[in-house]
Amino acid sequence: MGKILQEFKKFAMRGNVIDMAVGVIVGGAFGKIVSSLVADIIMPLVGLLVGGINFTQLKWVIKPAVTDGDKVVSSEVSLNYGNFIQVTFDFLIIALSIFLMIKAINALSRKKKEEAVKTAPPVPSDEAKLLAEIRDLLKEKK
Repeated sequence: MGKILQEFKKFAMRGNVIDMAVGVIVGGAFGKIVSSLVADIIMPLVGLLVGGINFTQLKWVIKPAVTDGDKVVSSEVSLNYGNFIQVTFDFLIIALSIFLMIKAINALSRKKKEEAVKTAPPVPSDEAKLLAEIRDLLKEKK
């Protein structure tokens, strides 16, 4: 049992696992932000463009609810396709946001690599090193 705990500790403390945990937490928060963007900003504008329709309330009633006064005898049976449209918009905007974020990160990392290549002096060949040693030895003899 102690060996399993040691292996688990080694696994859990690796950088990749911690990075993944941070990514999941940040991703969850990012998902909430994007969902709010879609639900509170984008969808009302889209609804306004298509005549004031609230997509989440769109549904096809298969069987209406049966009531007896204020008491519901049987609930309504419906296909809530408007909610599906809303979730699809959420997904598309989240996917687009993640794509743009990854694209920006890749551009920054590519730029850093190009700067590192530009700033690093070229490594001299073995022949150049040998010639430099010979030059230094000749300077010392003078």
